[in-house]
Amino acid sequence: MADQDRPAAGGINISNAHGNVSVGDNNQVSYTVHGAEAAASRDPLQEELLTAIRALRADLGRLVATDGTTVLDAELADAEDEIEGTGAAGRPRLARLRLALADAGAVTGILASGVAVGQAVGALLGG
Repeated sequence: MADQDRPAAGGINISNAHGNVSVGDNNQVSYTVHGAEAAASRDPLQEELLTAIRALRADLGRLVATDGTTVLDAELADAEDEIEGTGAAGRPRLARLRLALADAGAVTGILASGVAVGQAVGALLGG
């Protein structure tokens, strides 16, 4: 590190900053989580699906796991990661999620969160 890049004794070094930076008395420091920008620009149907996925995963965590619910939770986790990472779950992911919902059967049919995920997937796949 070059001398000009080093902070003075008791000073602060900012090596990488994005957005506004304030220095001095009475300044307010804030930061933005980069994922928040993606959420703001997400398709409302994808955002609805993400919310429903999180609710269903929470509900599944309260149930005794079965093979079907374990597979479903894995598909839900993958879909959640895909939406968070890219802004949308693609058609192949949605199709796998729909199949996992069907395979989990009665469990998802009695949970409002399961119905919500099914409806959101149906809306995104067109039926």
